[in-house]
Order: sequence, then structure tokens, then C-alpha cells
Amino acid sequence: MASVRGIVGLVVVVVAVAVFAFLAVGGWNAVQDPKGLALDAVNRFADRPANPSDNTTRTFTVQQGETAAHIADRLKAEGLIEDARTFRWMADLEGVAAELAAGDYELSASMRPSEILFTLAKGKIKANPMVTIPEGWRAEEVAERLAARGIGGTDQFMATVRKGNSNSAALAGRPAGAGLEGYLFPESYAVDSKTTTESMAERMVAQFEKSFTPEMMQKAAGLGMSIHQVVILASVIEREAVIPSERPVMAGVFYNRLKAGMPLQSDPTVQYAVATADPQAHLQFGWWKRKLTQQDLEIDSPYNSYRFPGLPAGPICNPGLASLNAAVEPAETDSYYFVAKPNGSHAFASTLEEHNANVLEYGR
Repeated sequence: MASVRGIVGLVVVVVAVAVFAFLAVGGWNAVQDPKGLALDAVNRFADRPANPSDNTTRTFTVQQGETAAHIADRLKAEGLIEDARTFRWMADLEGVAAELAAGDYELSASMRPSEILFTLAKGKIKANPMVTIPEGWRAEEVAERLAARGIGGTDQFMATVRKGNSNSAALAGRPAGAGLEGYLFPESYAVDSKTTTESMAERMVAQFEKSFTPEMMQKAAGLGMSIHQVVILASVIEREAVIPSERPVMAGVFYNRLKAGMPLQSDPTVQYAVATADPQAHLQFGWWKRKLTQQDLEIDSPYNSYRFPGLPAGPICNPGLASLNAAVEPAETDSYYFVAKPNGSHAFASTLEEHNANVLEYGR
């Protein structure tokens, strides 16, 4: 007959084995499955704001086709929730992970995570949703952003851009056949279900006309430049400049080169030429090819400012107000060259010898 101590020992061993088995099999599976042990964590998390005292609202944009995991990561990065993984578990448990609607939302860190989740799941887009167009984007990039907001399709918007119809007086001096590239003014625009690609293009052009003041027109005339020429130059400056204070200096360099009959030799013009030569190039390189080859620099395109002197055939992007101002108010400089430094600023030079030394120091 077994002793009492032996029986107790056997029970302890059995329980220990059972616990180990649970942890090794059931417990591990529960950790892997958000519907398992994650339930307690989700319940604790759902009603705990990231910052109860921060009622400041901010616009949070969900892109078309964006996954719940990526949305959670961005919510965490912006300080709107405390834990991205638990937010994803909550979305899974509620069965709404695939239902987070694209759009612009007004959120704050004082909102409960559960409130944020159902705001996104029910598509409670703010009353006046906005679409923001950054400076320096090509029309094709603008078309993609609008399409992601449900405003027409990319082909539809690009057809409007290429048609170039506008009653704006500021656009009256464009050469025949010129589209709206360069005049789609970068700004945040309120949109609704009635917004169309045509109405968006009209509003962006109207904002350009409003921003390009009569004073700027006078300055352009004083430089011997038409509005269209200013827009072309501003578009090049927009793609070149990283440091805001360098925009007027770059403008001064480009004016010096134009007066001397020198090619502008601006990489962004070649990036634009490469992309427009092959409509599918962006699928491989993006809209702006970062690494240009010698073959790229020799491309036969009226936009290639390495091969042809003067301004490119048209704007290469849609510049913002700072670049437009720089183009009509260039800095006085004796520089004819500049090369980018690793930190985004540029080294300016008056002579080719000085420029070549900068190129050796900072790389092309």
C-alpha cells in the first residue's frame, strides 16, 4: 500500500505535468491566438486612453487598402494609442480588422482605444474631410492621392490636367497645348461626396491664382519672365531644395546660368524626363528615380536640362509658394554651381574648379 506522502507526491507531479502541458500546448496557442489569453489584455486596454488629459484633435488619415496592423502601428507612433499589438487584437476580436475605412478622421489621445477603433470601423469621417497635396508632387501623384480619397480615378484626373482648360487669368500666358502641371497648388482642400476630379483641378488652379499675387507678377515681369516661365523655374527649385533658406540662392544660380547660356544641369529635370519617356517607369523606380545613370543624363527629352540649355519644356512638378517666391525674388550670388551634401544642404561654387572640388568632397 502506498504511503500518504507518496500519494501527495504523485498528485504534485501530475499537476505539474498538466500545467507544463497547458503552457507548452494550450497556453502557447492562446498567446498566438488573439482570441485566447489576449482577451484580458484587450479588456484592460480598450478603455485606457493614451493620454486622458490631451484633448487636442488631429487629422489621422487611413489610406485605401491599408491593413489594420499598419494602421495600429501609425496610431501608436502618433501617440493616439499605447500599444499597437493589443489594438490589432481588439480589431480581430471585434471582427472589424478588415473594415477600417479609408478617409480622414479627427482623433485625440484622450479617446479610448475602443472609441478610436469603432470610429475607424464605422467610417465616421470628420464633417469636412480634407485632402492634402504636398509641395513638389507631379500631377500623377496628385491623381493617386485623390483616387485614394475616392475622388475619381487617376486616368480621369490626368485627362483633366492634360486638357488644360482653365478660365484663370494667371494661366492665360501658357503656351498652346500646355496642361495644368505646375498650377495644381499644394494645399489642404475640403472634399465631400460631390467632389469631382474636374472641380478639384479648378479649385487647385484657383488657389494658385489667389497665391500668385499681382506683386509677384510685377517681379516676374521685372526679371523678363512670364508667369509660366516662373512656374517652370519654381518647379525645378522645389525638387532641388531641401533647406528652405537655399531656395533664393538656387534661383540666383539658375538665373546666372540662364543669362550665361549654360544648361541648368538639374537632376530633377532628368528624373521627370525618364518618367515621362516611359509611362510604366514609376512601377520600377517610383515617380522620381533616385539613382540616375549616364544614359539617363543623355536622354533625348526637352525636359533634360543637361542636354538642352534654357528652361525645361514645362513645369516638372507643382511648386509651393516658397519656391514661387524664390523664382521671382532670387538672391544675388556669383555662384553658378551647387552640389548636394549628405545632410541635404548644398555647397555652392562660383567656378567649375571649385565645383569639381565640392563634387569630389560630397559626391555627385
